[in-house]
Amino acid sequence: MDLESLYQEVILDHYKNPLNKALHENPTVQVHHVNTSCGDEVTLNIHLKDDLVSDLSWDGVGCSISIASTSVMSDLLIGKHAEEAIEILNSFVEIMQSKGAKLGDEEVLGDGVAFSGVSRFPARIKCALLGWMAFKDALSQGLIR
Repeated sequence: MDLESLYQEVILDHYKNPLNKALHENPTVQVHHVNTSCGDEVTLNIHLKDDLVSDLSWDGVGCSISIASTSVMSDLLIGKHAEEAIEILNSFVEIMQSKGAKLGDEEVLGDGVAFSGVSRFPARIKCALLGWMAFKDALSQGLIR
């Protein structure tokens, strides 16, 4: 099995079995983002304790890429301090902006490296970034409270 097929399986697994997809009550911040290009939507709840992402839950509708990417993102960022979460987010964005040139660091991004191939398809990049940009928005709102 080649690497691209493995990555496709990872994405499909996260799409079929998304992690943390059930909004938890009483979040520090809730945001709702829509990809106007295709109609994908995500609502994201984060719970912050000081600068720690103690919980992250979400719900949404969309294509396999947006659902799977949000699943991966939620799994990666729970339990991270804001600074580390932003570093992980920036690493994912760097892959998405690379047009397929960067594979990403599996130590940092875990299953997120499976989306490196998505960056070759400009129309799908917004799908992959939907949950991540919602997180960035929620975190910035939560930290200024």
